[in-house]
Amino acid sequence: MNVGLTECLLFSSDAEWERAQGELTEAGFGDGLPLVVPTAKRMDGMLAGVANPTEPLGEMPPLMGALTIEAVAYCCVLAGCTPAELPVVTSGALAALEPEFNLLGIQTTTGTPTVCLVVHGPIVHQLHMNFEVNCLGSGNRANACIGRALQLVFRNVGGTIPGMTDMATMGQPGKYIFCFAEGPSNLISSLAVRRGLDAAASAVTIIGVSGTLEVLPHHPADSPESILMPMVDAMHGGRLAHDAAENRAGGEQFMLLPPEMGDLIGANGWTLPKMQEFMWDKSPGGTAEQAWPLARSPGDINVIATGGVGTKSTCLIPWGAASLSMTRALLPLRSS
Repeated sequence: MNVGLTECLLFSSDAEWERAQGELTEAGFGDGLPLVVPTAKRMDGMLAGVANPTEPLGEMPPLMGALTIEAVAYCCVLAGCTPAELPVVTSGALAALEPEFNLLGIQTTTGTPTVCLVVHGPIVHQLHMNFEVNCLGSGNRANACIGRALQLVFRNVGGTIPGMTDMATMGQPGKYIFCFAEGPSNLISSLAVRRGLDAAASAVTIIGVSGTLEVLPHHPADSPESILMPMVDAMHGGRLAHDAAENRAGGEQFMLLPPEMGDLIGANGWTLPKMQEFMWDKSPGGTAEQAWPLARSPGDINVIATGGVGTKSTCLIPWGAASLSMTRALLPLRSS
């Protein structure tokens, strides 16, 4: 295991694929899936125009490897990213170093959490990322490669190794890839904009997520209440499952809202603040002193527009109150 990627294993362009896979696996660079063979040509292409690729940007838990753009680029090559995707992965990795995100806890707990990466703004269209049908699933190269590259950074730079530092009892598939794009909405502005970034800015958000839960509206799905009440139940169930009895202050919640449901809510004259207040007030004991509030405040019930046709929303089950999501603008790596 080469924590911090102080030595990147590179191959000639005519290297035998099977031999390269074996050597990469033996060196500890892999996640169990086949890797793109890293060559000097691929690394040069990934880093073209990047100033100071070896400058330390911080130390990444759990083993405190030095995060550099060069190390991220190597993981991007392994995952099959294009050079245009390097800033997204780098920005996600930097966001994960914020103390309130608690990457150390996420990566070493016996629980199931992993890091979910959400991409916002013009970069979504530039990279042709998926924010429509099956946005959390397979089929989109950019979503898959970006998500996998970030997880490889956590492994190869931070030293997150199953059975050594990653002690998850069960784990989850999101430890391979958990990346999607935010879509447009007539009802709500971008999460990045709501957190103070310019609408023209590209950005990323990272969330510590224990799992996902499909949420269907009450029948008939003809009112905001019929959509939001099942989500309240789902969020509250997640809180009961993940928060200790002595820790009832709450953290955040994340609701992924597809266009059809967003349009119905908007057609009834509801706004995002009204949705948040409704879900806060309807949570079991939400206004009582001895409550299990869904989050720290109504504003911490976050709604993200994404997904395709249909009435199914998704609750991202947060890792209790032990981690807070982070949003940051894309780090400019290359001069224009």
